[in-house]
Parts: sequence; structure tokens; C-alpha cells
Amino acid sequence: MIRFLILSLLFISVSLGQFRDIPEVVTKVATSTANWLKLETSARAIAMGGAHVASGRGISGIPYNPASAAFIESSEAYFSMVNYIAGIQHGVLSYGRKMGPSDYIGLHLFYLDSGPMAVTNEYYPDGTGEDFRVVSTAFRTTYARKMTDRLKVGGSLNYIRDVIYDADMQAIAFDVGSNFDTGIYGVMLGMSITNFGPEVQYNGESLHITVPDTIDVDERVSKITTKFPLPLVFRLGVENELVGPNSVFIKHPQHSLKISIDGIKPNDFTVYGTMGLEYSWQGLAFARMGTRLGHDTAGLSAGAGLKVRLGKMMAVVDYAFVDYDLLRSTHQVSLGIEF
Repeated sequence: MIRFLILSLLFISVSLGQFRDIPEVVTKVATSTANWLKLETSARAIAMGGAHVASGRGISGIPYNPASAAFIESSEAYFSMVNYIAGIQHGVLSYGRKMGPSDYIGLHLFYLDSGPMAVTNEYYPDGTGEDFRVVSTAFRTTYARKMTDRLKVGGSLNYIRDVIYDADMQAIAFDVGSNFDTGIYGVMLGMSITNFGPEVQYNGESLHITVPDTIDVDERVSKITTKFPLPLVFRLGVENELVGPNSVFIKHPQHSLKISIDGIKPNDFTVYGTMGLEYSWQGLAFARMGTRLGHDTAGLSAGAGLKVRLGKMMAVVDYAFVDYDLLRSTHQVSLGIEF
């Protein structure tokens, strides 16, 4: 009865195992730039181990799969903030709207702030007394369309900027994704490719050195930085409602239990997997947990969520916790408004 679901999970598991057997010398680890683009941005997704390409719903899911915007019922706004490791902070501000029977748009801003760091050089290894920050931003404009009652597709155009002291990088990238209700034992299938774009290069004043005894007219020599690719990420995943009002296995009008499993292949890391569970009571209170399989730092995660009606609006509050082992743990809180 659950043959299709089992086969889907086996396919992802076998694929992960095959890629993990590839020698590390060909994994291209740490060969891309702007790796902050791979940071988790949705508290719901984080609590479920990052398994979100098939289970993403609404504007918060578009960094994982732009087709998630096609689940917006009317309009949505979303805000989240996290105190990340090593004093780093990052957050999200986004808005999405249903434009017609089958058309949806979304705007999504991600920012990261490293916090102040001391400027050092060969003469002042303990600091010059000046501070600098790393400030990174990614702005997505998303369009999604409901092709049929079972198939949703979407795409995002991304403007990316990274500022490190007086040097910066700017780039344009694209995301594409789909969400398909297979109609077979309630299995939802999701797929996406994110951060598809050209190789990028850093430029700026901090890459110029003044050299008094030189034939250059401006007495400066410029350091030429190497071009690196953006962190291209391919995701493939499934979601299934094991218990709930729409389950084909155990129907229950009030309680729901969903499982999500993703296989993830970045261009600068080995293939790894994510798996998450989400329990809900009447679609208003949620408990979540997940794990990452084959990831180098992140381990178990957990979280909770609550929906509260405020007049004609619905407020959604989510919380997530992740254990990063030696790097300690992080906490994220998000607020969504459906109106």
C-alpha cells in the first residue's frame, strides 16, 4: 500500500549513499563564494532539519523552492531574525500576494551582519583601533504559477551583494522550482535549483595598495581577486501526511503528522540529507523536529509554532532550535501575517 512512498525514500537514500562514496578529492568543498546564501531562513524549515523543498508553504518557503509562493491564499508578510554563531546576526523580511486565480508574486529580503571586527595588519596585529563589518544581502523577486490543481512552478530573480570592509561583490542569480502532488498515497514531490548565476569577483578600495616607488601614475597597485562560482544548490524531496484529515493512511480530523525528506547537492559540498516531522493540532498548534544526515556541523533541531486569529488576519509565530555541536546552538523566531 505504501510502496510508492517507500520507493521514493529508497531512491533518495541510495542517491545519497552513492554520492557519499565519491572520494573527497573531487567534492569541491569550499570552492564557492557567498556561502551565506545557503543559510536556513525559515524557522519552520529549520525546526524540521531543513527538509522544506516539498513541504514549503507560502512566502517563507521561496528560498528553498520558489513554487512555494503558489500556496499563498491571499497576502502574506514574514519576518524572522536569528542570533547565529560567532556573534553573527541574520534575518528575513518578505511579502507575497496572490495576483489572480493562478498567479502569485513575492518579494524576499535576506540580510546578514557579522558585527564589528577589529582591523589588523602586519604593523598592528592586535588592531588599528578601527572596526569593520561584513554585510551581506540578497533580494529576491519571485513569480509562481499554479499550472494545474496538482502542479505548481516558480522562479526567482536574485540580486546579491556582499560587502567586506571596502571591498564588495555584486551578482544576479536565478532560482527555479516545482511542487507536484503525485496523487499516489498523498506523496508531494518538490524540486529546486537555487543560486544559478555567473562566477563573481570582489573589487574595492581595500584591494588597492599604495606603492611610492612605482612607475604607475597613481602610485597604486591593484590586487586581482580570483573569480569563484556562487553556491549552486539542487534539492529533491518528498512530503507525506501520515496522519490527518487528508491522509490516505490514518484519517483524523484534529491531529496531523507529516514527514519530509530532502536530498541536497551543493556544488561545493558532498550530498547530504535532511529529514523532519511536523505534528499539528487543528492546524493551529505545531511541534516539529528534524535532523541533517551527512552534514558537517548541524545536527538535531526542534521547534514549535502557533497560529492566532486577529480579526481578519492570522498571525503565525514559529520558533526553532539547532544544535551545531562545537559551534554551540542557535535560536530563531519568526512572525508571519496572513491577510
